[in-house]
Amino acid sequence: MRGGARAFGTGSASGPGASGATGAPRRARGWSCRASAAPEPPLPAMGLLSDPVRRRALARLVLRLNAPLCVLSYVAGIAWFLALAFPPLTQRTYMSENAMGSTMVEEQFAGGDRARGFARDFAAHRRKSGALPVAWLERTMRSVGLEVYTQSFSRKLPFPDETHERYMVSGTNVYGILRAPRAASTESLVLTVPCGPDSTNSQAVGLLLALAAHFRGQIYWAKDIIFLVTEQDLLGTEAWLEAYHDINVTGMQSSPLQGRAGAIQAAVALELSSDVVTSLDVAVEGLNGQLPNLDLLNLFQTFCQKGGLLCTLQGKLQPQDWTSVDGPLQALQTLLLMVLQQASGRPHGPHGLFLRYRVEALTIRGINSFRQYKYDLVAVGKALEGVFRKLNHLLERLHQSFFFYLLPALSRFVSIGLYMPAAGFLLLVLGLKALELWMQLHEAGVGPEEPGGASGPSPPLLPAQSVGLASLVAPLLISQAMGLALYVLPVLGQHVATQHFPVAEAEAVVLTLLAIYAAGLALPHSTQRVVSAQAPDRGWMALKLVALIYLALQLACIALTNFSLGFLLAATMVPAAALTKPCGPRPLYAMLLVLTSPAATLLGSLFLWRELREAPLSLADGWQLFLVALAQGVLEHHTYGALLFPLLALGLYPCWLLFWNVLFWK
Repeated sequence: MRGGARAFGTGSASGPGASGATGAPRRARGWSCRASAAPEPPLPAMGLLSDPVRRRALARLVLRLNAPLCVLSYVAGIAWFLALAFPPLTQRTYMSENAMGSTMVEEQFAGGDRARGFARDFAAHRRKSGALPVAWLERTMRSVGLEVYTQSFSRKLPFPDETHERYMVSGTNVYGILRAPRAASTESLVLTVPCGPDSTNSQAVGLLLALAAHFRGQIYWAKDIIFLVTEQDLLGTEAWLEAYHDINVTGMQSSPLQGRAGAIQAAVALELSSDVVTSLDVAVEGLNGQLPNLDLLNLFQTFCQKGGLLCTLQGKLQPQDWTSVDGPLQALQTLLLMVLQQASGRPHGPHGLFLRYRVEALTIRGINSFRQYKYDLVAVGKALEGVFRKLNHLLERLHQSFFFYLLPALSRFVSIGLYMPAAGFLLLVLGLKALELWMQLHEAGVGPEEPGGASGPSPPLLPAQSVGLASLVAPLLISQAMGLALYVLPVLGQHVATQHFPVAEAEAVVLTLLAIYAAGLALPHSTQRVVSAQAPDRGWMALKLVALIYLALQLACIALTNFSLGFLLAATMVPAAALTKPCGPRPLYAMLLVLTSPAATLLGSLFLWRELREAPLSLADGWQLFLVALAQGVLEHHTYGALLFPLLALGLYPCWLLFWNVLFWK
């Protein structure tokens, strides 16, 4: 009995008899033995969240500091992003792949006159036939010693493409294969030239054929080289890539390829508007924001520097002085242009479709402007020859450098570890607001300020009022139904709209998009009919908590794969999502929600993009460009698999409707 009493009496008891809810000091350790009853076992010590008093204090601290922390986090995210164009956050580019670390190769290309002759003949035959001169390309490629094959394809677009004036698309791709004399056909490189209805790209075709003739006379090739000329711009490129990899992801109808080379390691797309260029502009943004390995871009820039070629990014020259403010400010403009183009999810050149198949690729565009220094096709050909010779040395795919980066200049980059905190700070605002709502839902009667004038023990917390499930299910289901209608109905209902209204198919798709988008503004009136009248007052808090978590998860996933899109959406949607509530200046909150909706974000991005391009838009021109962007977004989703349209329609638009419902909650 004595030993048992010692065992129970020396424990670290924290039960009602020791301290309890009254906060009395714990009784000193000693002998505790009752004659009439056995000793009671002690309760375990309460933690921070299990102790009601400490939990109440933590809730008050969170509520009191929530607003300043949200403001500080949002400002820190925007400031961090703007600082990415300034050293030391922006770093110098460097070559990571050892096989491409040196440019000590002797470029021997001297076929400038031959390239111009090929270009003149190609342009003449194209004007004569009115389409791609397939027979002439076959004869010319065979004359320079290539294995020549053709591929026919056709595609019916979901609705007419008024930008390029096409609906039933058909064409023929022509490609020649230069077999490697020093290795088996296990790996290959691609040099491609797109030919569309808007631009013939004759100089690029001539340079491609001249390079093929020059490469045919060399014996050091260890990889097959494919010289590809595609028709109908990106549609021809997509048809060839799908047939080459024996898949069909876009519904393209094409003939099977009769000839194949090895696995494609890298590709370069060439676009030239003249036989004399003043600079070469490099495009890196691919489908759904994919980027090529940074080593490929560094390799091309290195050979441009070696040959004295002027190389630009986003049409902007590289800043020369990084010590003053002017250099980083110019880099910030280039960085913003890249962010806007990457966020669009469009393939900004044929290379963007190669990236889907894990093929590192670039698009090089020759620009002929009023700059003083001009270069002929020989200089461009030597740069391409050097790039292909270094890629020929690769023993494995490019993998050592970065795949996630931002470019304030060609010689500077920002890695993923340096730009992700900008999105993290913005997403932290959503987490803090969600934590505040959770505290308010679970801690009844807790306010941001301590009650004054009361001394002594605090009363125990009352259980929080329960939230009706119906008040959450109805807005969630109706919001997702609106998003599904926004995704499905515009394309399916275009023929019905053209029968009842005097509009074309493309106009019907855009107008249906706008009509369904605007119809979502009536969502609160629809859900209030479904929600029970006995729904508790805390229903809007629970709905906003769900919407905040939903938005935070979407933006986090988007930022991991396409940082530019995730950051733009977070920078616009986070403030409205944090401030929206059914009490307070409701018209001001409604205006803020509308101005930060996904459609308004797209419209504002178009104005900003043209302003950075030094081609500002008027309100009427901006609205027309906005309508064209809507049509192109839907078309590129069904044609190439771009994910921006379904992401906005099925994810972010329903989430935005939840906040709209919170604002008008009764």
